[in-house]
Amino acid sequence: MISLDIGSLFLSFINDFNDEKGRNKYNDYVEEMLILRKKSFYLDFKDVITFSIDLADEIIKEPLKVLPIMENSLYNLLREKDPDYEKEIKRVHIRVINLPRSYSLREIRSELVGKLITIEGILVKSTPLKERVVKAWFKHEECGAEFSYPESEEMGEIIEIPQQCPRCRKGGRMKLIEEKTILVDWQKAILQERPEEIPAGQLPRQLEIIFEDDLIDTTRPGDRVKIVGVLQVRYDNLFRRGTRSVFDLYLTVNSIEVSQKVLDEVTLSEEDEREILRIGRDPWIHERIITSIAPSIFGHYEIKEAIALALFGGEPKKLPDDTRIRGDIHILIIGDPGTAKSQMLQFASRIAPRSVYTTGKGSTAAGLTAAVVREKNSGDFYLEAGAMVLADGGVAVIDEIDKMREEDRVAIHEAMEQQTVSIAKAGIVAKLNARASVIAAGNPKFGRYIKERGIADNINLPITILSRFDLIFILKDTPGPEDARLASHILDIHSETKVPGTIPPEFLKKYIAYAKKNVHPKLTAESIRILRDFFVEMRDKGGKSQDSPIAITARQLEALIRISEAYARMSLRNQITEDDVERAINIFRIFLENVGVDFESRKIDIDVIMTGRPKSTVDKMVKILEVIEGLSGQEGCAKIKDIEEEAKNFGIDKNSTNRVISELKKSGEIFEKSSDCFRKA
Repeated sequence: MISLDIGSLFLSFINDFNDEKGRNKYNDYVEEMLILRKKSFYLDFKDVITFSIDLADEIIKEPLKVLPIMENSLYNLLREKDPDYEKEIKRVHIRVINLPRSYSLREIRSELVGKLITIEGILVKSTPLKERVVKAWFKHEECGAEFSYPESEEMGEIIEIPQQCPRCRKGGRMKLIEEKTILVDWQKAILQERPEEIPAGQLPRQLEIIFEDDLIDTTRPGDRVKIVGVLQVRYDNLFRRGTRSVFDLYLTVNSIEVSQKVLDEVTLSEEDEREILRIGRDPWIHERIITSIAPSIFGHYEIKEAIALALFGGEPKKLPDDTRIRGDIHILIIGDPGTAKSQMLQFASRIAPRSVYTTGKGSTAAGLTAAVVREKNSGDFYLEAGAMVLADGGVAVIDEIDKMREEDRVAIHEAMEQQTVSIAKAGIVAKLNARASVIAAGNPKFGRYIKERGIADNINLPITILSRFDLIFILKDTPGPEDARLASHILDIHSETKVPGTIPPEFLKKYIAYAKKNVHPKLTAESIRILRDFFVEMRDKGGKSQDSPIAITARQLEALIRISEAYARMSLRNQITEDDVERAINIFRIFLENVGVDFESRKIDIDVIMTGRPKSTVDKMVKILEVIEGLSGQEGCAKIKDIEEEAKNFGIDKNSTNRVISELKKSGEIFEKSSDCFRKA
């Protein structure tokens, strides 16, 4: 029950409240609304508490009654000050911010219905813009009377057609007058629990939220938000026969704040910061961090090092022409079954300040990127964010990436390099942010990795996706002298709960958050020289002739810069030292020597990763195509025996010839016209 004169009290607040600097800021806000023709008046709830506890209490308990009264008083004040204001602006909104308590979706209960509350979560779906009727105007066709309905309060979610005319008191046909009916922009979205808040083994909670007017399109799927709104119950079918007694909750949004500060989600005390700075001065800090990555898993030092690099990341850059260079480092692990790939990925997901763990198939219709989905009940189309978008600002951990959907294979190119996801379906056109590092794992195509074949032949991933990873590692399960140490390590882990000398996971998460927030490494003249020399050296190694393989390209140089920045960030240094660059070059050499080698020439050839075939194979394919074309005489095709004989003249043996012919058939360059007789397509 409202006993206060809300309107007068609110006007007194606007006129009389002064902040700690003695400034009457709300009078200034009113002037700003008049000058800029704004619709929204932002009200800091802390100021209301300071001015009047009673008014603050009424705003929380009866927002649906109190806020319209306050908005009406504000609108009248604006009209008095500037009569032209109402010609352009038909309604104003009071947007409340800084409520004292914030709820998670799991804390929502029936006693909060009708109250003004703050809820935090992540936006996962949103509909396109629609229009909602605020006040409908009708014409009684019998007597011609025109009237608005409802007379005072705003229209609910369902339009009620009046049963009789207020002038002649008769029933009959009522026609909606479209040009007089007042509409407001309307948008529906779905708010979901943040991944780190979901208890193990439980499904994420969701809540439907409604945006109106100038709040439309202020957020996108994937945004982490703090929403102030009124919790309500949907009584759509209340008066229909056989209506169920269970109803859905939804939230009408009053104000919204999009979280831009990803790393502020990890709380750091002064003691934490002191300890972080102390650990950061340790000359062995790189080794300590790397051994703290999945310490229960034996070995795999370089892979753990790569995961650490992805967690710390490089520094994103924006060029004068607005081109953005990503700072996020992408890692791919291809491994035999039972080599602890998934365990390492899960650990990475656990210690990243913000992360989303998923599989290649994705856990929703949106998959890894985004999708337009249709809701069964309402028929509404939603734009739904996938794992890459939900991980914006953090790490997307993707297990079994080789099993991703066809739609994702196309969209993930853009998500990994440009770090956006573009979508245009069912009338929804949007571009979502996907500024996340990717730590991914996949299984070899043939069950186990075949070392005699290149990486493109070993995993079911397009080469265009493989080429976007900064570092790729192969995990092979081969018997060897390390087996005894592996067994001892596993037994030790089972007898102890903690591996000595490592940084605890919770503290490592804080260390990463602090480093990413406060450390922004820059290249020095010496580090630039070392990187330049390495780049030139690797280019020279391939040979200087036009036919020589290319060992490294500009894309790999950018990756080296990112990796160097990550090493500097691990040490909490804002300058990249020689040691950082040498470490980056070392891990990059390991990656190239394991994945980027042409098995025939034994030379590093980046085309193995960039195109799926080394330069030597491409040269043979070109030569065999020329041979087939030259031998295709009257028969219109070249016989296999003739091709093999002719190929010998160019130094291509029989096995290589057959392998190349198989590749050319697969790629559609040639076809078999008759048995063992080939023709160029």
